[in-house]
Amino acid sequence: MNALARISRSSTSLVAVRFLGILALLCALAPAGCGGGGSDKKGTAADAPVIGATGDEVPQQGPPLGYPVVASKNTTRVAGGDAIADAAGVALAAFPEAKPQAVVVVDVNDWRMGIAAAVLASAPIKAPVLFASGDKLPDATKAALDRLAPTGAKQAGGAQVIRIGTKAPVEGFRTTDIAAADPAALAAAVDRLQAAAVGAPSDVVLLASADRPEYAMPLAGWAAKAGDPILWVTRDAIPPETAAALRTHRKVKLYVLGPADSVSDAVLGQLGKLGKTKRIAGGDPIATAIAFARYSDSGFGWNVVDPGHGLVFASTRRPQDAAAAAALSASGTYGPLLLLTDAGVLPQPLQDYLLDIQPGYTDDPVRGVYNHGWIVGDESAIAAAVQARIDTLLEIQPVDTGAP
Repeated sequence: MNALARISRSSTSLVAVRFLGILALLCALAPAGCGGGGSDKKGTAADAPVIGATGDEVPQQGPPLGYPVVASKNTTRVAGGDAIADAAGVALAAFPEAKPQAVVVVDVNDWRMGIAAAVLASAPIKAPVLFASGDKLPDATKAALDRLAPTGAKQAGGAQVIRIGTKAPVEGFRTTDIAAADPAALAAAVDRLQAAAVGAPSDVVLLASADRPEYAMPLAGWAAKAGDPILWVTRDAIPPETAAALRTHRKVKLYVLGPADSVSDAVLGQLGKLGKTKRIAGGDPIATAIAFARYSDSGFGWNVVDPGHGLVFASTRRPQDAAAAAALSASGTYGPLLLLTDAGVLPQPLQDYLLDIQPGYTDDPVRGVYNHGWIVGDESAIAAAVQARIDTLLEIQPVDTGAP
């Protein structure tokens, strides 16, 4: 069981021990960024967690920007003020000790680039996503990249940094660049890189509307876990770049995420000529994400219908958080992405789903299984009260068997 997996099986004290251990490691790498210089007294403001800082704000004190700093018994929050900071925090959490082979640096200004790039977080490259802003490298990304110190991925020509849709400078690192005229072409190019790294195209391709991020977001986590690429369609058409990419996948199964108002039945029919096609959908983005978390089809799908899983929570108002969080779904607790639309409200369908998979025990909770949730974003994305409610719904509970 690896480091992230251990969180999902831990009690409050074990979460705290693991967090403090990793934080100590990061402080050893960068003492000035971990409270040094502000005060020589423990427990002062100099040691307070940095919450809500954005990608252009690297704190001089406290834990590294975006790093998981708000933990409860069953949840851990990556409390960035934007997707740039969240991606930096997730990458550091996913690789607390071992160095990744490569990292992906993608332009944050187009959510479709980030979500399509999430597949590169899967094997064999296993590259976490970091964000550029156009052709500029935000402070948080640079700090995370320097700490991660990727070793180079032979499957990507020895690149340490894979730049997608950006020319942001990354001095001192070997790069591979992916550029394209539009999101469909760029996703096809990412698909080719992943296929070359694996040695063959995937027999599964994920599709969603390039115009509806709220339905595309959950695909990022599965792509990062399973290595199935994401390609784009629109409500009423299949871009030629997507059609050409699909023809490179032999005997392919196509899974379209989202209802007919995001991808029409007519497009579904056209896709059926390119591969066996199925739609996964609910009545809205929240229900669709839950349907995807529950879904199973001959080895495809999360199939999270019982206790003992990791889960990732993000806001539809921050679509790039799906790409930022992808590395959490690709390692450790391997959890699906679940969505909220309002920072201060835990939707009833999501509460019902969490109750449905809530762990229980009859005699000894130590022998039970546990759920764990990653909360992505600061309180502008998901409020503290909502995190507390999620924690309660993830908590293992005694089961009344009715026995005397």
